[in-house]
Amino acid sequence: MITNLKQGERLDDLQIKGYEIIQHPGKFCFGMDSSLLSSFVRVKSQDRVLDLGTGTGILPILLEAKTKGKHFTGLEIQEESADMARRSVLHNHLEEKIEIITGDIKEASAIFGHVSFDVVVTNPPYMIGQHGLKNETDAMTIARHETLCTLDDILRESAKLLPFKGRFYMVHRPFRLAEILSKMVTYKIEPKRMRLVYPYVDKEPNMVLIEGVRGGNSRMTVEKPLIVYEKDGSYTQEVLELYQPK
Repeated sequence: MITNLKQGERLDDLQIKGYEIIQHPGKFCFGMDSSLLSSFVRVKSQDRVLDLGTGTGILPILLEAKTKGKHFTGLEIQEESADMARRSVLHNHLEEKIEIITGDIKEASAIFGHVSFDVVVTNPPYMIGQHGLKNETDAMTIARHETLCTLDDILRESAKLLPFKGRFYMVHRPFRLAEILSKMVTYKIEPKRMRLVYPYVDKEPNMVLIEGVRGGNSRMTVEKPLIVYEKDGSYTQEVLELYQPK
C-alpha cells in the first residue's frame, strides 16, 4: 500500500524492516542524529517510550524497528509534521505500536500524567538565542532553535514523566555539554552514560549522546568515541552496524 502523499512530500526508505517515512524536503527532514540516538537508546520489552518533539515520527518508528519496546508515543507541536508522522505510522502498519499526539512539550506532563513512561527520548532544538533566526514560525527554525521550548522545559517535563530509575536519552551538541549535564542534575536526571560522535577521526565532535536516570546515583560512563565516516567519506563499519535491529 502506498500512502497518499501531499504536494511536495516524498516517501523515504529507512532501510530497516521495510519501513518508510513521509518527509517534505522543503520543511525538515531527519538526519544522522536521530539515527544514532535510536541505536544509543536502551529499551526493554515492557517499556513505554515517549519521544518529545517527534517531528515526522522518525524516532518512534526506528525504535519500534530496533527494540522490543511495548509501545511508543511521539509528541509534536507542529500539526503538519504530526500529520506526516501519523500517515507514516499507518503506512508501516504500526498503529497498534505507535501513537502520535499533537501537543506542546511544555505541557507534556499535563497531557500524559506524571510517571506515565519508562523511557523518554528527544532530539531537541540545539540552538539558543537569535543566531541564524529568520522566521520564528518556520518549520526548520522551530526544529533547530529553542523558539518554542528550551532545555529546561524538556528536562522539567521529563523528570515529571519518568518514574524513579526511569531513563532519559538525548542527542545534542557538545558546545552545550556543561549546561546539559548541570541542568540534568538540577532536575534530578543523573547523567549515566555519554558518547561523543565525531564526523571524522581527525575532526572535533559534532554530536553527543547522553543517557540519564531519574534519581540515579552519581556515576557516569564515557563510552569510546563514535566515528561516522572513513577518510573516503564512506560510513565506518560501526555506523553501518548501528542501523541493524538490536
